[in-house]
Amino acid sequence: MSKANRRFIRTVILGVLAMSSLIWVATDQFELSVEEMLNLFYAVAIGAGVIIVFAAIGVTLLNGLRKLRGKQHD
Repeated sequence: MSKANRRFIRTVILGVLAMSSLIWVATDQFELSVEEMLNLFYAVAIGAGVIIVFAAIGVTLLNGLRKLRGKQHD
């Protein structure tokens, strides 16, 4: 296993452990129920999805404008 692969695997494992500890702290310290956590997760997932869709629309529009502009200069 190469050094880069070991670093990648280590980073993934540490990231999963960090997220697990955040979920544990949220449920233990702030007394959030599993239902509340799922509602928050769904809200974040929908928000991220909306941002991704708007970014994709923006990139598509910019690429289209660039192609149109390129055809005018030919």
